[in-house]
This record gives sequence, C-alpha cells and structure tokens, in this order.
Amino acid sequence: MTGFRIMLAALATAAAALTAAPAAAESAGITDEVTMTLGEDGTLHVVEKISGGSGELKRTFLTRTRHDDTHDRLYEIANVKGGGYADGVLTVTAPATVEYDVKGAVAPAGQAEELRWFAVDGWNAPVDRATVKVTGPGLVQNLSCFAGDLTSAVGCTSAAMDHTGTQADFEQEGLAPGQTLTVVVGFPEGASGGRPILEQRWSLAHAFALTPVTGGALIALLVLMLGGVGLLYWTRGRDARVIGHEKGAVSPVRDGHFSPPDGVRPGQIGTLIDEQADVVDVTATIVDLAVRGYLRIDEQPRQAYDAPDWMLVRLPHAPAHTLLPYERALYEAIFDGRDAVLLSQLSGTFAAHLGKVRDALYADVVRQGWFARRPDTERTQWTTIGVVLMIAGVVATGVLAWFTSYGLLGLAGIIAGAALAVGGQYMPAKTAKGSAALAHTLGFRDFLFSGDVGDVPEKDRVELFSRYLPYAVIFDGVEHWSRLVATVTGDGRQADNLYWYHGPAEWDLSKFAGSMRTFTTTTSGAISATRQFRTL
Repeated sequence: MTGFRIMLAALATAAAALTAAPAAAESAGITDEVTMTLGEDGTLHVVEKISGGSGELKRTFLTRTRHDDTHDRLYEIANVKGGGYADGVLTVTAPATVEYDVKGAVAPAGQAEELRWFAVDGWNAPVDRATVKVTGPGLVQNLSCFAGDLTSAVGCTSAAMDHTGTQADFEQEGLAPGQTLTVVVGFPEGASGGRPILEQRWSLAHAFALTPVTGGALIALLVLMLGGVGLLYWTRGRDARVIGHEKGAVSPVRDGHFSPPDGVRPGQIGTLIDEQADVVDVTATIVDLAVRGYLRIDEQPRQAYDAPDWMLVRLPHAPAHTLLPYERALYEAIFDGRDAVLLSQLSGTFAAHLGKVRDALYADVVRQGWFARRPDTERTQWTTIGVVLMIAGVVATGVLAWFTSYGLLGLAGIIAGAALAVGGQYMPAKTAKGSAALAHTLGFRDFLFSGDVGDVPEKDRVELFSRYLPYAVIFDGVEHWSRLVATVTGDGRQADNLYWYHGPAEWDLSKFAGSMRTFTTTTSGAISATRQFRTL
C-alpha cells in the first residue's frame, strides 16, 4: 500500500510538471541589453540585444508625452533595423539585435542639457533583466532612472557612471509587460545642441489664435466688405441721386384725364419701389381692374358674426386683350373660366397661380427697362453665392481649427458669406430709366398724401378719385382715399354704390372706407398663404 501511494505521488508530480511547462513558457521573460549613444546633432542612436522570451515579440514605442499645459513632447523613431516597424510598433523574434535613431530626446535643463528616453517600454512580455549603457558628446553631469508605470517615481534597480565620467550605466530587474524603464542623463549645456520636438495641443484658443496671418486676413475681409459697401452705394446710390434731382409732387391729371407718371400701374409701382412682386401688388391690381371696368366687387350681406366676403364679377365685353401680361395672368387666375367667384373661394387655391402672376410682374419691370435683370433672379443668385460661401466657411473653419491655428480664416469666410447673403437682397439695381420712374412715382405719392385734390370737375371726381385708390393701396393710404371717394358722386350727392363697388342692402358710401380697408386685408390673406407687408 505504501508503494502504491508513492507511485500515485510520482504520477501527480509528473502531471503537475507537464501542466506548468507551457505556462512557464508562455510567461518566459526577456533580457534586454541597451546601448545608447547621443550624437553631436542631438540624435540618439540605440542598439538593443533581445534574448529569451518565446515566439514573436512586440514593443509599442512611447512617442508622445505631455510637456506642459499647452504642448505635447514628441519622439521621432527612424532608421529601424533588425525588426519590423510600423505605426510605432516594433516586431522581432528573439534572439535579435535592433538598431534605431531617436530625435527629440534632448532638452535644455538650466545650465545643462538633459537626455530622457524610455530605454525599455511597451513590450508585450515581461522583462526579467534590462541593462542600459549611455554615452554622449560630453561628460555625464548627473543621472537618474525610474521603473514601473510611466508616471512612476520609483528608481530603477541600480544607476551609476564609470570612473571616467563618460558613461552612465543602469540596470533593472523584473518589469511587467507594458512597464517602462526611463533613463535621464545630464550633459554639459550645448553638448549635442538637441532640442525637444513640441506640438501645441489642440484648444479653442489655439485653433482661433490671432496671428499675423489671421489678423491680416481679417483686415483684408474688412477692406473687402468696405469695398462691397461702396459698390452697393454705387448701384443703389444712383437711385437716391436721381430721386433727389427729380423729386417733387407730381399730379396724375393731364388735360382733365387720369395719367399716372410714366404710365406706371399699381402693381408695377409696388415692384418698382421695393423690387419685390408681393401680394400687396396683386391686391392693388385687383382693385385697379375693378376701377378700370374689367370686374365689379360686390360686398356680400352677412350676419353679425359672419366673416366678410365679396363676389368678384367679370364684366361683359371687358377688353381683356388690352391687359398687360401680368394683369391678364391675374384676371384669368381669378375667374378661371367662370363669370363670378367669391373671394373666400380663392383662399387656399389662388396661391398656386400667384407664382405665375409674380413671374409676369418681374418680367414686366424688365420689359419696361426699369431693371436690366429680374430682381428676384439677382437676389437669388447673390444670396445663393453667399450661402455657399458660408457653408464653405463652416467646413474650412472646422478643418483649419482642428489641424491648424488658422480657424479665424474660415470664420472670415462665414462672415463674408453671411454679409453677401444679406447684401444679396439689395443687389438688384434700377436702370437710369427705372430710377427716374421711381422718382416720379414718389412724387405721385407725395401728391396723393398732400390733400390737394386740385380743380377737378364734380362729374369727374368719382372716376378720378377711384383711379387713385389702387395706388393708395400700394402706398398704404387706403383709409384716406376711401373716405375721399365716399364723399362725392357724379352729381355731387351721396349715393349707395360706386360704379365698380356694390354694397349689400342698407349699405351706403359712408361705410365704404371700412369696407375697403377690410377688403384689401382679406384679399391679401386669401391669395397667399403668407401675408407680406410693405413699409415704405
């Protein structure tokens, strides 16, 4: 029985030995003998003799450390021999001898210069024993070493210099995988002339640093913007000079008949003034078509809480062929094959036709010679360029701020693009003919608001003052002229209706001003999903 027990113990011992053998092989440490020579150009030449270990060994070099609050310190590895090297990783199979050069390992330190290098670090296997020998272009002034994690303050196993003071020797026993042996050796000031390689760490202040380059770019942008303002003044200031030269109250009556200055119609005036064809221009044109005998506006009866409504009635035998293209487009859009339509029926459906009317208005002001190009096209072109420049500026700002300190250059592009996008709204410029027509138009406005109705025969006042009313819609003077129209009829007596505007039963012209104000507001809302207001 005793012999059997001895046999079992021997078998267990043998099994344990077989099991432990692979584990010991897997954890086998390496021996690293390092020789470092600092050249007079500040380049550190390193030779490593690696022995022990098993299989393929990898070392990940430490090439970047924190230098201060704003900079990182870089170490450049070059001229690697004796192993594979890519992306900071050295691959060898022991035994092997590896050589490489390091730049950036030397930095001034007071009255000396200091060599600091991670002589052993980043191995994927434990290092049982490491020795380091360091020589340089001068006598060793001081030395120190640290072992363990990168930030460790624990000294290495031993550190000493030889009796001549020209060589520093370091030794370390037992480094776990990934741990570091850092050696620091001081040499006389300027011995190698080496300098650290510093890279500024990214920060918002660094990315948008004000430098001569970025400052100069901002000054150039300011000059460019001032030049743009000067250009805008030249294109827009011409209108002001013509207006100043020709401005003055202009009577629209010629030989007892209505004759607006330059033959300008209400919708044209609105587009000429603010260079936009909007719903107020269309509303004024509807009133103008009624006053000129193409349609009649019938106010519908309603109860106290009913919404107001009007019937637009096509008048028979109206010479529609004499209408201007934009008036014809509007006329056909309103009736669309029918003889009468409620204003409320246009709400939500007329907006689809509004684009055609606006296009015709823009084409008309070009045909009149008031603009060289369509104002809406001019605005869109410059605004689009500005938006594209803004987007390019945003992309450039991100790229420049991330990789350089020139972020302000991209920001300048954003500012320039925004200025161009906003300024694009003011880019359409009137021709000399358009500027003169605008001057006469504003003179007509002054006449309308002067209160001087002139020496107009009583029988002509209803038609003449009615012809003024669509222009008053453009100039935001509906209330004034509606009251004036309501005070006269062809024979000088109060009447219940006008030839172009009929009210419901028990309605008379004393209510015309309120009705007209409500009609223009309701019409603007009915023909467009979004009401556009004008300020002059």
